[in-house]
Amino acid sequence: MPIADKIQQSMTQGSWIRKMFEEGAVLKRQYGEENVFDLSLGNPVMEPPQQFRQELRRLAEESLPGMHRYMENAGYAETRAAVAAQLSLETSIRFTRDDIIMTCGAAGAINVVLKTILNQGDEVIIFAPYFPEYINYIENHSGITRVLPTDEQFIPQLDTLATTIGAKTRAVIINSPNNPSGVVYSQDFMHQLGKLVGRKETQYGTKIFLISDEAYRRIIYDGQKYPQVWPHYQQSIIVSSHSKDLALPGERIGYIAVHPSCSQREELVAGLIYCNRTLGYVNAPALMQHIVSRLQSVTIPVEEYQGKRDFLYHHLSEMGYSVIKPQGAFYMFPKSPLDDDVAFVRELQQWRVLTVPGRGFGSPGYFRISYCVDNRTLEGCLDGLRQAARKFKLC
Repeated sequence: MPIADKIQQSMTQGSWIRKMFEEGAVLKRQYGEENVFDLSLGNPVMEPPQQFRQELRRLAEESLPGMHRYMENAGYAETRAAVAAQLSLETSIRFTRDDIIMTCGAAGAINVVLKTILNQGDEVIIFAPYFPEYINYIENHSGITRVLPTDEQFIPQLDTLATTIGAKTRAVIINSPNNPSGVVYSQDFMHQLGKLVGRKETQYGTKIFLISDEAYRRIIYDGQKYPQVWPHYQQSIIVSSHSKDLALPGERIGYIAVHPSCSQREELVAGLIYCNRTLGYVNAPALMQHIVSRLQSVTIPVEEYQGKRDFLYHHLSEMGYSVIKPQGAFYMFPKSPLDDDVAFVRELQQWRVLTVPGRGFGSPGYFRISYCVDNRTLEGCLDGLRQAARKFKLC
């Protein structure tokens, strides 16, 4: 066999998101793409803001000397300074460029962090429902994943976390706004979480990092202010990207930010920079660094996603589906009318509606809808969802 046993096993288990994508491709060939309503991928249909195109055009016409060469593995100093300035403005905590490492997206950022902090057998706690690739990323770096449940509102249960953190716990990963539920953790939750992890760090005499995956931080609804993790725990690291807030998923541009008051911060940052290189990323894309350094205060029009959320939530509720109204990101995570969420997702395919079963996110009995799609797809999916609701007597 040409590939490693572990990789063969992982490929066989596969990603439910990828499986739905592949099955959707078959349906599209059979019925025509315009007749299949694909809600499976979080691939934003929205185009980047006008400011992005202006910066791209400016750099194409006024090329900077050496702009495509290697730079420091941490990224351009001016880009890191721009990220730090924006974080300082948002948090009232003083960040500098030395707290920032530019990365190949948030996925690259998480891998760099885990590579830097994990010894073989160290444990990383995540909460279901979770972004499925977390498990792969942890295994990439010889860690052990501990999956904990959330409550009916998809909020992590701190009493369960308290009994799970142990001497081998090295990190806790949180994701808010959450993929797949769209839930945003409250400021009070962040405060209680920080206190709990701090107590456990003291109890075991170890260093426990709180890793906050904030890829959707700026896609937040109803006038909410984003609840920051920084004031509540100094051993915090955030990973973020511009895939969603600037609609640039294919450009792979993101960053790591370390709390300025993190203990042994200089050693940690040096390790992150080293791993950014040795994992083969070398540095974040140069062109994108030049562009996003001028766009730190720019975001796609979030009200468009909020409108899509309101449209879909209204119709799903009217049909009888049980669903928590998302506060951010661009996903919904309704309960499946069938205990077997895979079987229900297959049923939806009969009406050419593509979704993803909840077990792919560690939460059987639910299914994920991605609504970062065009309005034609959102409107077109309603008939299939309604047909399924009637078949299973939701309404």
